[in-house]
Amino acid sequence: MIRVVLADDQALVRAGFRALLDSEPDIEVVGEAGDGAHAVRLARQLRPSVVLMDIRMPGVDGLAATRQIASDPVLQGVRIIVLTTFELDEYVAEALRVGAAGFLVKNTDPEELIRGVRVVAAGEGLLSPSVTRRVIEQFARTATPAEPRRLADLTDREREVVSLVGAGLSNDEIAARLVVSPATAKTHVSRAMVKLGARDRAQLVVFAYEAGLVRPGWLP
Repeated sequence: MIRVVLADDQALVRAGFRALLDSEPDIEVVGEAGDGAHAVRLARQLRPSVVLMDIRMPGVDGLAATRQIASDPVLQGVRIIVLTTFELDEYVAEALRVGAAGFLVKNTDPEELIRGVRVVAAGEGLLSPSVTRRVIEQFARTATPAEPRRLADLTDREREVVSLVGAGLSNDEIAARLVVSPATAKTHVSRAMVKLGARDRAQLVVFAYEAGLVRPGWLP
């Protein structure tokens, strides 16, 4: 069972998400929060699979709450999907940097929301929707490249794999590109995540842009 906590300051929004998610046989909403501080407390108390986190909330906002949850070693298994009203929310890229597994706009199709919860609960980054790629690319064009964190610790093959993840390729596509087995590709991705301290593929994508391993619009 995928256990979900809803964090949004609008009760009506939470009620809509709860009705939608609770109608699925493999998803259960186990808690609701109206601000970021409450969301962090619920994450520690309930250890949900996924937190649907609104960015803009009073008091402790969704960005600060995401940072607190993602940095807590006890909550390593808790995945965060950031909810935003606008596709190019200024805080989305930072939320991905600090540990969010992906994001969805609030007016997304119900099927996409349900799929996103399942994808993130399975440990993947929610990167397939084209809007996510557009947001990351938008910020990559304007942001000053960050110091490549632990880039020297990666092998040449791991560096290549991170660049392919940054370009949006799945493990199977990476395997085909490098002429290796999917299991080998997955191993390279996992090792790169460990070396870079990335929680999931979403953070690998952000790192690939920050380190200059991939550029907006680049396709391998």
